[in-house]
Amino acid sequence: MTGPVAAAVAYDEAEVRAREALGRASDHLLSLQDAAGWWKGELETNVTMDAEDLLLREFLGIRDEGRTSRAAEWIRAHQRADGTWGNYFGAPGDLSTTVESYAALRLAGDSPEAEHMRRAAEWIRAQGGLERARVFTHIWLALFGLWDWDRVPALPAELIFLPSWVPLNVYDFACWARQTIVALMVVMAYRPVRPLPFGLDELRSWDEEPPRVRPCTPTGRLLARLDRLARTYDRRPLRPLRRLALAAAERWIVRRQESDGSWGGIQPPWVYSLMALDLRGYPLDHPVMRRGLEGLDAFTIDDPDGFQRLEACQSPVWDTALAIIALTDAGLDPDHPALLAAGDWLVAQEVRAKGDWAVRRPHLPPGGWAFEFANVNYPDVDDTTEVVLALRRLRHPHPWRIDEPVARGVRWVLGMQSAGGGFGAFDADNTRELCRQLPFCDFGEVIDDPSADVTAHAIEMLAGEGLSDSPPAREAVEWLLGQQEADGSWYGRWGVNHVYGTGAAVPALVDAGIPREHPSILRAVAWLHQRQNPDGGWGEDCRSYEDESWIGRGESTASQTAWALLALHAAGDESPALERGVAWLVDTQRPDGTWDEPQHTGTGFPGDFYINYHLYRLIFPIAALGRILGG
Repeated sequence: MTGPVAAAVAYDEAEVRAREALGRASDHLLSLQDAAGWWKGELETNVTMDAEDLLLREFLGIRDEGRTSRAAEWIRAHQRADGTWGNYFGAPGDLSTTVESYAALRLAGDSPEAEHMRRAAEWIRAQGGLERARVFTHIWLALFGLWDWDRVPALPAELIFLPSWVPLNVYDFACWARQTIVALMVVMAYRPVRPLPFGLDELRSWDEEPPRVRPCTPTGRLLARLDRLARTYDRRPLRPLRRLALAAAERWIVRRQESDGSWGGIQPPWVYSLMALDLRGYPLDHPVMRRGLEGLDAFTIDDPDGFQRLEACQSPVWDTALAIIALTDAGLDPDHPALLAAGDWLVAQEVRAKGDWAVRRPHLPPGGWAFEFANVNYPDVDDTTEVVLALRRLRHPHPWRIDEPVARGVRWVLGMQSAGGGFGAFDADNTRELCRQLPFCDFGEVIDDPSADVTAHAIEMLAGEGLSDSPPAREAVEWLLGQQEADGSWYGRWGVNHVYGTGAAVPALVDAGIPREHPSILRAVAWLHQRQNPDGGWGEDCRSYEDESWIGRGESTASQTAWALLALHAAGDESPALERGVAWLVDTQRPDGTWDEPQHTGTGFPGDFYINYHLYRLIFPIAALGRILGG
């Protein structure tokens, strides 16, 4: 059979297979829902979480052999043939990650003469040794006398007193950096040294440590001079002022502990806050310390193979909102009991307290949602927009339960718009570029400036609320259009990378009323066509954040293929590219309804820290297949 009839039959068969794949995926996702109504997939990062957990416990004097052994097995399992550890699946070796992993294995009793340790040490020395590790790695080493505190950039505790209008005050930093910096102010004021029974001289190159700033620029010279002055002051601080500063930082830290024991629901401020309070004299049985340590236990995963690993964060609000959207895209009834249970759970997670965001928006009433189970101090725009979109999908028997928190969430998002029209994640107008250039800040993003993906989600939410023609929405659309890259894509701040940014921007712009024949939409579609892999899928390697040749390039993944398909569908694309993308999802689906995806397709800090959200491989293909098959 050939010709049009054969083509029609083949198309019908393809549609049947796609619908079967969608059904299997939806059933699998429904099976993962917790009885309380939420979804939460594992949030996988890299082994620095496990290495630093062992170092923290050693510092606090609570490291036990059972936990050490299981965590060490996990770390060893992720070492590559060249002796290194990387920051994401398929990554090149990372010096600081390898140093911290090596130190943790020494804690676990691994001999430096063991083959896997010798390979790691040789690679570290070849990269410049301990001397070229990042500042945070040097801090970890200094805690145990393995690095000189005098060789760590200064961070005087007195910075806590800078008012919010003075440059480089703590609120100039993104919330994740802010919480970490305040805790480290305390740690670095004490300069503790709790010696280990071993050294790490085998990792030294004995070369000079590279400069942390560019002293050839005016800003670099200024920052280098300020760092020298701060170091001089730290050696002989004004004692009364230092005591007041440490007390103020202590109060700041304690006030921001969440009900689950965390700080911001994320690992970096959590571990440094525990160390800071320990140095301030808090015993381990103090309620704040006890909650903090018990919370870390709740973030620990023990798997049947005997491994133990620590999640850097947990994402139940985000996962639950996305699951509702995906399942309704797949055709699940909007009053299905599973969806109503999820909606009720989300409503109960609404944030009704003012957090750090109110420093820049003091008159904005609270509202919105955070990412984690407990994080009332730091709701974020991205979660709030997705929760609003999800709740609006439901046919709730008591609509007021949805309408009131949604109205508060929309009002809060509108109040968080930054100058120019874009939206950051956690704060408004958090754009002090100088923070990025501090000698101390050589790892991770430290400000929360507006991004294309968060702004796109805000636009999508406003469109869903009938506010596309409002001045804030129009301003956001203009901002987003202005962020399009020359090649037709958008940069992805919180997902890897241009495939994610483009997958967010195109549906939002179309929902906001931008015609599908608009040049920006056509250029985005053309870019996606150009970046489709020969197998029909899409992928983008994390290296695209640092090497432009990787933009839109990488092994096909389920989540990234789905992002591309969501954009093409929104743009009204009916080319073979769409059919080939759907076929790739169908052909690569596992029998249980999900997909294999070892790649990290989520972004924490571009260039430094990446996330494998274990539900992305399921939720986004369901949404893409559901929308395409639904018309």
